[in-house]
Amino acid sequence: MSEQTKPKRYKVYRGGSARNDDPDAARFRFGETGPATVAPPPQPPQLPGRDVATAQPPRRFRIGWKRGILIALGVILVVLVAWVYMGYRAFAGEVEKANKRLDKRTEAALVPGGSMLSDPNVTLVLGSDSRGKGTSARADSILLMRTNPDKHTVSMLSIPRDMYVQIPGHGLSKINAAYAFGGTPLLIRTIRSFTGIPVNHVVLVDFSGFEDLIDAMGGVTINNPRKIVGTGTFDGIHWVFPQGNIHLGGRWALGYARIRHTTNPQDSDVSRTERQQQVMNAIAHTLVKPTNIFRLPTIGRAVAKPLATDLSANELLEMGWVKWRAQKTVQCHLGGSPQVIGGQDVITSDPQNKQVVGMYLGTVAPLPPPKGQIYAPGCTVS
Repeated sequence: MSEQTKPKRYKVYRGGSARNDDPDAARFRFGETGPATVAPPPQPPQLPGRDVATAQPPRRFRIGWKRGILIALGVILVVLVAWVYMGYRAFAGEVEKANKRLDKRTEAALVPGGSMLSDPNVTLVLGSDSRGKGTSARADSILLMRTNPDKHTVSMLSIPRDMYVQIPGHGLSKINAAYAFGGTPLLIRTIRSFTGIPVNHVVLVDFSGFEDLIDAMGGVTINNPRKIVGTGTFDGIHWVFPQGNIHLGGRWALGYARIRHTTNPQDSDVSRTERQQQVMNAIAHTLVKPTNIFRLPTIGRAVAKPLATDLSANELLEMGWVKWRAQKTVQCHLGGSPQVIGGQDVITSDPQNKQVVGMYLGTVAPLPPPKGQIYAPGCTVS
């Protein structure tokens, strides 16, 4: 047989050492003692510098006490801001209504002023005893409030409603008659003619609404210099106010400001204007207290509800800011001699009233009225 036709002989494997380069050789190690070598499972890649055997499972997220306090303070701040914003919106909405209550003729009578935060401004605060439309109203309280942010001063000038003055177009009469003859515009013109002071803003006050404001603030505290006992009744009450610090609710605060006839012979229309200034100052002082920030939703509505004014919500807040920062309050009143003219009890103007106007404007050093002269003009500083 040729070499090409011979059958191929197969090589018989008879055991022995398996080749290391043959991965399947271990399966053929019959009769070898010892456990078969099994390849270890693949290991995850190890990060540099970290021992896999000592690696800890990830920790759960925990809020520490410091972070908890910060989160709680943040929540409180958000709630407070929302509360203040609600109060501001309530206040601004009521001020918009108060702006609409002021007629265009009154706005036209005003002299434009500068910024409340940087320039002196004079605001006429007028309390009326009107009981509704169509009545013959008289000005029950006439007060000029001047804010001077540059000198951190608030000045108040009261004009007795019985002051005998020249009313443009109507001759000589009580100054409060100007309100009855031609409303607020004529009263503004009369005040400028009599004092030389231009009025930049006006706030008309409905006394019944002011009562609600004082109650919403929790009342006001006033230092009464002497005991007041009313003669008869006024507004259905026999009024008695003790000397010293007294805390008054709305109705009693307005009674303190408006009562005219008392058992004290030293009481007069001039001393009554001083009480009105005390009430106005107490209201302003209470309103600007930082603690009232928590009452804004209630007070915000109550502040503007009894008003008619040209001042915007921001301007009223700016006025409050100037009042809060004021380092000096000058309280002045005009005066004169009581007389009977044409069957009416009037007060004829004192020549010193011109000096008092200068004290009010800050051009003359303020001086108190002479003791014992209950109708004399003058100023006090607090």
